[in-house]
Amino acid sequence: MLQAAIRAGVHERRCVFETFTRRLPAGRRYGVLAGTGRFLEELDNFVFDDAQLSFLQDHHVVDGPTLEYLAKFRFSGSIRGYAEGEAFFPHSPVLQVEAPFAEACVLETLLLSILNYDSAVASAASRMTGAANGRPCLEMGSRRAHERAAVAAARASVVAGFSGTSNLEAGRRYGVETIGTSAHAFTLLFDDEESAFRAQLDSLGRGTTLLVDTYDVEQAVRRAVDLAGPELGAVRLDSGDLAAQAVAVRQLLDDLGNRDTKITVTSDLDEYAIAGLAAAPVDSYGVGTRLVTGSGAPTSSMVYKMVAREDADGRLVSVAKRSRGKGSTGGRKHAARRLDRDGTAIAESVALSPDLVGGPDFRQLMHPLVIDGDILPGSTGPEGLRSAVARHHESTRELPRAIRRLSEGEPAVPTEFLDH
Repeated sequence: MLQAAIRAGVHERRCVFETFTRRLPAGRRYGVLAGTGRFLEELDNFVFDDAQLSFLQDHHVVDGPTLEYLAKFRFSGSIRGYAEGEAFFPHSPVLQVEAPFAEACVLETLLLSILNYDSAVASAASRMTGAANGRPCLEMGSRRAHERAAVAAARASVVAGFSGTSNLEAGRRYGVETIGTSAHAFTLLFDDEESAFRAQLDSLGRGTTLLVDTYDVEQAVRRAVDLAGPELGAVRLDSGDLAAQAVAVRQLLDDLGNRDTKITVTSDLDEYAIAGLAAAPVDSYGVGTRLVTGSGAPTSSMVYKMVAREDADGRLVSVAKRSRGKGSTGGRKHAARRLDRDGTAIAESVALSPDLVGGPDFRQLMHPLVIDGDILPGSTGPEGLRSAVARHHESTRELPRAIRRLSEGEPAVPTEFLDH
């Protein structure tokens, strides 16, 4: 497309592209936008180096003029969109790119690959933290993901309320709290369980978490208390009937005088399993596979569509795709969330005119992120992640209580087009 547009002399035409999803995954009441900060970090360094240009040339992917264009590529356009961590609904224009066609075209795969995956993880993570009802959720899914996706998943889970991650690279890069426990292999390394527990306590202190289901749970809990006393930080359960075991272990810990020792559970948890443990005396949840795979929805199905372009006279005109079932709505959008008197969201309002989504009943959703190629501060790195965490918390607070239902149903907030 880029080569053909350059040959036709239309590659510099100003265009507006919007990112949105036509529908939420089955049964989901809302989505959570994540990955904006990662996208902007990649955009800041998005150039074509000599090795990449040589590949394109040697394999005859593009012609000479296109290679010359790519050698000088720098994004010069502007981007606005929803704040990272914000809830979204069908047709929410979560990211809007205004740039020459060539620049906007080249960014498509980068943008969609990041937002689709990160938002899928954050959307699943939000359902899990909602089901946990204030109990900490810990991300432990790196072994179930691509090595680079593991870092993205850890970051996205924190956007949606997870308290920490076992991924050290995410901790280094984004300032996320890192956590971890020993595996069964550590216990099996020693001649007996007592030796394993003693080694861990000697190295990490009594506040550590001991894994108690390698052999016999009751014996392991008694052994852990004998060795660490009431200062034992926590025990971890990783198999069997977690609810029943948590009840039994809590009673045993209390009887032994360890009322402050916490119980954390792992083992293929998802939002449904977490909800099922609501009445159990569980203090935290470690979640892996289901989290990093979007808990059944591994993509957010976001698309990137042109909605306006410059015509031959230099005017910006609306354009739209009319394919059955995959149509789009033309024109540069403005979006706001309409609230009732109590501050609860009642509609996702989208309009071509900003005047239609103004006033005290609306909270504006779209904010500038990049202006004329310059990335505005505050959306990337640890600072951007902290802002996203806060936005997710505030965004979900204003949504109807229906968002916490795990049963199938319509989006919690309908999308309304005010001038179409």
